[in-house]
Amino acid sequence: MTQLERSHLAIVRAVDQQGSLTAAAEQLNLTQSALSHAVRKLENQLGVALWTREGRRLRPTQAGEYLLSVADRLLPQLTHAEARLRQFALGERGTLRIGIECHPCYQWLLKVVSPYLAAWPDVDVDVKQEFQFGGIGALFAHEIDLLVTPDPLYETGLHFEPVLDYEQVLVVGPQHALRTAPFVQPAQLARETLITYPIAIDRLDIYTRFLLPAGIRPKRQKPIETTDIMLQMVASGRGVAALPRWLVDEYAPKLELTAVRLGMEGIAKQIFLGIRAADADTRYLSEFVELARKHRDQGGRR
Repeated sequence: MTQLERSHLAIVRAVDQQGSLTAAAEQLNLTQSALSHAVRKLENQLGVALWTREGRRLRPTQAGEYLLSVADRLLPQLTHAEARLRQFALGERGTLRIGIECHPCYQWLLKVVSPYLAAWPDVDVDVKQEFQFGGIGALFAHEIDLLVTPDPLYETGLHFEPVLDYEQVLVVGPQHALRTAPFVQPAQLARETLITYPIAIDRLDIYTRFLLPAGIRPKRQKPIETTDIMLQMVASGRGVAALPRWLVDEYAPKLELTAVRLGMEGIAKQIFLGIRAADADTRYLSEFVELARKHRDQGGRR
């Protein structure tokens, strides 16, 4: 049995991404014959086939799928380790990779990134919104350094810091009958078109904390990718939406929007920053968290 090397994992990943040896060889800067030889040698040494051919494409076997999952976990961590070591060797601070798990979080992030970049001119910021393993998995896999999320998962090895308190509210247009209501009950949305971000309903607070506990569903759900278009639709009377009050307040003067409380008590939420506990003393990372904390203190509850 051969000892697995990084080059083997790179081959497995490239073949899966490209679908053929020709394209994979080009990605790896190898000739097709050299890659074919490397693939045959790897399968012979492992004693198991990693791919089956379907027309011109290569499909991973069960063993190939397993090795691919190993490559997807380990290669980002190796890349991260090499980048971090280069930073140590060169005295550079590198890139702060931020993952976002909610659409409105992006607007909040802009308010913190701008002063952060001014304070840390040698640090670049990279924002990711899609992850191989989800936000928590991306932290553990070192795909990102910091996660912005409204739904922290307190796993061993992670630390979460609340950085924004806000209220989730219903957003209605200037002609909507609910615009003058002190609050809305779930049954009042049974005949509404609910405009949401294109994510599963079990990740939407308007469902999990308001509608579903009451056994209510809206007449129609319409997914919209961007906040601007979503609020334009609400303002034109095409439906209602559920968003943070602070975000609605920013758009309300331009679009004549009204925020209505969800239920008599409202829905209180927070935005959290999650980091790996082992990185808590990394200065340019801890300073971002501190800046976000100060932004929270200055902004108060909204």
